[in-house]
Amino acid sequence: MSTKVNRRQKIKYRIRKKISGTSAKPRLSVFRSNAGMYIQLIDDNTGQTLAAVSSRDKSMAAQKVNKSEKSKLVGYAIAQKAIALGIKECVFDRGGYLYHGRVKAVAEGAREGGLQF
Repeated sequence: MSTKVNRRQKIKYRIRKKISGTSAKPRLSVFRSNAGMYIQLIDDNTGQTLAAVSSRDKSMAAQKVNKSEKSKLVGYAIAQKAIALGIKECVFDRGGYLYHGRVKAVAEGAREGGLQF
């Protein structure tokens, strides 16, 4: 493993010690790859994924915008799914990434969609 991956893994574990999701207030987990963004709402008590959205989904992939704007659309889409499930609040898990760029865009999109964290 590279040192960059190890560093992010340590940060991720440190964050996960402090936060966890419940069915009433799930964890909004973010994974960022070079090509896409993957977002999940997770109930850590039962270990279930309540909702998931990706920038690789057909409706998202059809959008011809840059990666930051696509990330904002993904955040908005997960907020819409959450509200359909009756979830208004969540805990944001940045997954060891800096709250900057595409991760920040996801958070802003989710807030615009109606999620509170």
